[in-house]
Amino acid sequence: MRALIVDDSRATRAVLRRLLHGLSFDGIAEAGDGRQALEELSANGPADVALVDWNMPVMDGLEFVSRVRSDTANDVMRIVMVTTEADADHMVSALEAGADEYAMKPFTAAVIRDKLALLGVV
Repeated sequence: MRALIVDDSRATRAVLRRLLHGLSFDGIAEAGDGRQALEELSANGPADVALVDWNMPVMDGLEFVSRVRSDTANDVMRIVMVTTEADADHMVSALEAGADEYAMKPFTAAVIRDKLALLGVV
């Protein structure tokens, strides 16, 4: 399984990378913003799952999700927003843009594992 972590926080990326590695993901790519993540997808094709922060410089998570979903080549990729945005309006916006699941920071390993299980990627 391949994963893409999109977050401007190195610490968050490290936590998610360790968690995904423990769940037997064999390819884990990282990006610090949505633009870098689109470049990663362009170079290597869609991952099985992307874990995406909302608030990032250059291109935020919502725009990234919208752009990913506008390309049918990425239809197989599942997207989990992992963000501090906790209100219902943000959740609805993310799901309408094409996110498959939504997890709030701070998160636990169990929450991420459960979201991935719901999506059938673990």
